[in-house]
Amino acid sequence: MSGGDIVLEAEGLRAAYGQAQILFGVDLALRRGEVVALMGRNGAGKTTTLKAIMGLVPATGGRVIFEGRDVTRWEPFRIARLGLGYVPEERRIFTDLTVFENLGVGRRSPAGGRAPWTPERLFSIFPNLAEMKNRRASAMSGGEQQMLTIARTLMGNPRAVLLDEPSEGLAPVIVEQMADAVLRMKREGIAVLLSEQNLNFASAVSDRVYVIEKGSVRYEGKTEALEAEREVREAYLTV
Repeated sequence: MSGGDIVLEAEGLRAAYGQAQILFGVDLALRRGEVVALMGRNGAGKTTTLKAIMGLVPATGGRVIFEGRDVTRWEPFRIARLGLGYVPEERRIFTDLTVFENLGVGRRSPAGGRAPWTPERLFSIFPNLAEMKNRRASAMSGGEQQMLTIARTLMGNPRAVLLDEPSEGLAPVIVEQMADAVLRMKREGIAVLLSEQNLNFASAVSDRVYVIEKGSVRYEGKTEALEAEREVREAYLTV
């Protein structure tokens, strides 16, 4: 893929945990204002790909390019400061702080004169959070905590966001709000790369999809095209 609108790119990305090689030359690209789904079964390498892009798992080969800069092997905080947000599956919110206080922790000024994300704007996406803005995060459900994690990430005014399994284990009404949030980010020009197993969720929000298996990309295409690729789905997505 080529073009000046690419905001994030992985080229031949390799990563390992100790002696165990997990990623074997992953190539992917993400355009500004685009939603891309990275799909695959458990253990296929989706989470490791996101962590390697974010610098949380050291790359053993290849490159990560963000906003035209080679950020391979940068510390995660430096990549975050450049404008890449990361929402882990395990949430990692501050449970002793209220919703409003958690949002304050994530606040950073936007670059390029863009309108900043504020609690009020985020509450319009996540009305549940507005109703519990003074509640401690420890008293929230898992789905509510996931919404808070995304909202806190947006308070950093990122140019692109990595979302790890945003629909995993959530009630259908919360999944709908997650989909709305992803589409709102897209409308705001934020690029989103999400790892996902749920094809219905991916189809609702994403423009393109990469299918990964055993640390390598096996399929790339538009999301609606994957829905017609029965052999690909059965080979790499069905349990």
